[in-house]
Amino acid sequence: MCGRYGRRSDKQHIAEHYRLRDLREVPLEAGPDWNITPDSIQPVIRLGRDTGERELALLKWRLVPFWSKTPKPPFDTINARADKLLTSGSWREPFQRRRCLIPGEFFYEWEPIDKKTKQPYAVALTDDRLFSFGGIWDRWKDHNSGQVIESFAMITCDPNETMEAFHDRTPLIIEPRDYDRWLADVEPSHLPMDLVRTYPGEGMKAWKIAKLNGNGPHLLNPLPESPSTVLGLF
Repeated sequence: MCGRYGRRSDKQHIAEHYRLRDLREVPLEAGPDWNITPDSIQPVIRLGRDTGERELALLKWRLVPFWSKTPKPPFDTINARADKLLTSGSWREPFQRRRCLIPGEFFYEWEPIDKKTKQPYAVALTDDRLFSFGGIWDRWKDHNSGQVIESFAMITCDPNETMEAFHDRTPLIIEPRDYDRWLADVEPSHLPMDLVRTYPGEGMKAWKIAKLNGNGPHLLNPLPESPSTVLGLF
């Protein structure tokens, strides 16, 4: 499970990275955030319904399936397992019709040490660049009150060599060259299943950090250990 992630980039960098046409349409909430938690409202990139162009939308991180009877999902929906995208009643239609890109630059995972202790890790690409988690989104509406919730889930895959040292899943990462294919509205026979794959371990690094406390760049400070303990670099 990936339950926390973050961004350093400001709205200008995000707009340029995703080739968004109008910076004025990028809200301030799309900027830096070092401790993004489930149920918060976060930027995702999707195709606009009317324009067919990339747009930035603010969605809730915890997917509420369109068929849910209440705005609270019946189970944990912050992550969607890659191996269930075509079979799960919660993931199948969003994967076929509503894929999105989730801007990020790092994420956090926890290694169980014992029954009461977990060691947090920060994980990023080796070049520290802005990247995109692969995601799916959905639109839920209460037909009595008219309330609408647009929400998303992050897709997770089997771990790579860097991640498997301390965790059994890793988020799906979509490369910029594949953004158009990932977002495209296509027939079920042309779904981009080949892009649902584990990111190479040699392109990722992980390091131990202190307990997540607050929000800011300090959360990424490595514990005072030998640099050789940074996974994925040596």
